[in-house]
Amino acid sequence: MHKYLQLLRNNPGFARLWLSQVISLTGDWFNTIVLSVLVAQYSDGSGVAVSLFLLARFLPSLIFTPIAGVLVDRYNRKHVLIWSNLLRALIVPLFLLADSPDMLWLIYVVTIVQFILSTVFEPGQSAIIPSLTDEQDLVEANTLVSVTWSVMLAVGAILGGGFAAIFGTQIALLTDAATFAVAAALLATIQYKPKGKSKVQDDAEDDTSFMEGLRYASRHPQMASTLAVKTTSFIGNFDTIMTVLATQIFIIGSNGEISLGIMFSMFGVGAFIGPMLTNVINDGSVHRMRRLILIGFIIIVIAWGILAWGATETFIFVCAAIFIRALGGSVNWTYSTIIIQKTAPDAYLGRMFSIDMAGFQLATVISTLAHGWLIDWVGVEHIGWIAVGSGVVSVLPLAFWGWAVRYLERSEKNHNFLESNEVLGASTD
Repeated sequence: MHKYLQLLRNNPGFARLWLSQVISLTGDWFNTIVLSVLVAQYSDGSGVAVSLFLLARFLPSLIFTPIAGVLVDRYNRKHVLIWSNLLRALIVPLFLLADSPDMLWLIYVVTIVQFILSTVFEPGQSAIIPSLTDEQDLVEANTLVSVTWSVMLAVGAILGGGFAAIFGTQIALLTDAATFAVAAALLATIQYKPKGKSKVQDDAEDDTSFMEGLRYASRHPQMASTLAVKTTSFIGNFDTIMTVLATQIFIIGSNGEISLGIMFSMFGVGAFIGPMLTNVINDGSVHRMRRLILIGFIIIVIAWGILAWGATETFIFVCAAIFIRALGGSVNWTYSTIIIQKTAPDAYLGRMFSIDMAGFQLATVISTLAHGWLIDWVGVEHIGWIAVGSGVVSVLPLAFWGWAVRYLERSEKNHNFLESNEVLGASTD
C-alpha cells in the first residue's frame, strides 16, 4: 500500500481525480441497486425488462462513443469531465418521478440520457491519467483506479442495498445526484496541462476525426488487438443473470435488494483482488501484461463453469462464480488500459479509449439481450444451461488472444532482429 500512498502524495492532480472517482462511484451503486430492483418489481420479474434496463445503460455509450472520443481529443479533457458530472447531477433527480409501474418507461428514458452524458467520462478519465502521472507510475495509477472501482462496487453495492432498504428510493437517488456535483467540484481544482506531441508518429495527429482514430488502430496490429480485449472479455455478461437470480431465486430483503447488493459486492471484491495478485509478477512491460491477460481469459472460462454447476442451487456457488469472473475481467480491463496508454500517442488517446469502450458496450449489449431473451424462453430454473452456453462461447476469446500474443511476439522479435541488423550494417560501413 505504501507505493499507492506515495503515488497519491507525489501526484496531487491524479489524487483529486481518484477522490472524485471514489465519491461518484459510491452514488452510482446506490443508483444501480435501487433502479434494478424497481425495474424487476414494476415488470413482475421479466428478464426482458431487466435486459432493457441494462441495455438503456450500455447502448447510449455504444452509439455516442465516436462523438465522445473526438470530444476528449479535441477539447480540454478536464473541462469535459467536469461537465459530464455536472449534467448528470441535474439529470438523476428525474428518476424520482418514476413512482409506479406505469412510469417504468421513464426509468429507461432518464437512464439513456444519464449514460449519454457518461459516455465521455470513461475514455476521458483514462486519457487524462498519463498527463497527471509519470509514465513509470502508470501501472500503479491504473491499478488504483481499477481496484477503487472494485472496492466501491463491493462497498457501494452492499451499502446501496442497505441504504435503499432503510431510507428508501428517493434518498438513495438524491445521494447519487449529490455525489456527481461533489466530484465535479473536485475535478475543477486539478491543475491540468495537456501534453505536447511527445510520441508523434505521423502528421495525421492533427486530424481529430473518429475515422482517423480507426485508421490509426488499423495501421497498428498491436493496438487493434489490445482494443479487442475488453470486447472479448465481456462476451457473456453476468448482470442480467445476477439481477434475475437475486430478485427471483435468492431473495434477501423485501425485493432482493440485499442479495443483489451481495452479488455486486462479490464482483467488486474479485475485481479488487485480480490485478493486485497479478501485479506481483507484473514488471510493467507490454510483453508481460499481454501474457497476464491470457491468464485473465482462462479465469473467465472457469467462472462460467462454476456458475453452470450451481446457478440455481446454492447462493454460495453463485457468489463464488461472480467473484472468479471478476478476477479475470479486472485483470484484462486493467492491463489492456495500461497497454493503450503506453503505446498510443497522447493525441489519439481519447479516440482509442472510446473505441475500446464501444467494443465493451457492444459485447455487453449483445450479451444482455441474449441472456434476457433466453431466461424468458427457458425459464429461470434453467439458468445453469445458459451459463454452459456462455462458457462455451468464452473459449473463443481465449483462443483468439492466445494466437494474438504469439503473433505479436513473433512480429516484434522479427522487427527487432531486422533493426539490429540495420544498425550492425551501418556500423560496419
